[in-house]
Parts: sequence; C-alpha cells; structure tokens
Amino acid sequence: MHHNQSSTSNASADAGAYASFLITGDAVSPEFWTQYFQITPDTAIVKGKSFALPSGKSSKALGKTGLWGVSSESAVESDLLEPHLRYLIARLGLPREGLKEIVQQNGAKVGFSCFWFNPSGNRVPDVPNDIRSIIEAMRGTIEIDEYR
Repeated sequence: MHHNQSSTSNASADAGAYASFLITGDAVSPEFWTQYFQITPDTAIVKGKSFALPSGKSSKALGKTGLWGVSSESAVESDLLEPHLRYLIARLGLPREGLKEIVQQNGAKVGFSCFWFNPSGNRVPDVPNDIRSIIEAMRGTIEIDEYR
C-alpha cells in the first residue's frame, strides 16, 4: 500500500476519499440498526418521515426509503479508500454472524458507498480482496463514485 508522495503539496489538493456503510430499504428502522451495532449513525432516515439534513435542519421532503449509515469522512484522513473501508469494518465489527440473514429478513440492502476525488485521473481506487470478500459474504455492494 504505497503511493507516490513526490508531489505532496499537489497530492492533497488533488486527492480525497471517504466511505460510508449504508443499510437501505423501505422497512429499514434506524433505531433497530443503532441498537444492533451500538453506534449512533451519521445518517438516519425513516421512509415517509422528515429527516435531519447535514446542516442540522429538518428536511422539507419526506424520506423516499429507509436508511441507516455511518461514514469515515470525519474520522479518517487518507486519500486512499482502503483505510476508510478498514475503519468502517472495524467500527461495525464486520463480518458479523447472522447479519446477512437479518438484512434479508428486513428486505434491506447493505453496501459501501465510496467518494473518490481524482481530478488528474492518475490514481486508481484500492479495494483489497479481503474487504471484497467481507462485502460479498453479506451479499453487499461496493459503489465508487469518482469525481474528476
């Protein structure tokens, strides 16, 4: 896990990454997942109800689906995805016995949503095989949104 640091001043201006672990679905109950993981989510939406915006204000629109999510954005400083994903896996205690079944019983989906800022186009996002295996075992997905 090495990356070129020869242009350090440029690297920080040209780099950025974070990841979020999301559980989504019409029947998702943020309270249930908060209890299950014993973690206060960064994002919680109940379908059909107003929700807190990042500004702290309540949304005028109602939630289109349920969502429970935690992010690495304020906890990890790295322009690589791997440290963000490892942070979330450790924080959530993944893999967890029975998680896949609970998600399926609730008609929900799990996944990692990643932000990848790469304006120069000279970096490649890194998702190690062991992390891919954990995600696949949960029948989860990993989505990488690259911004140039």
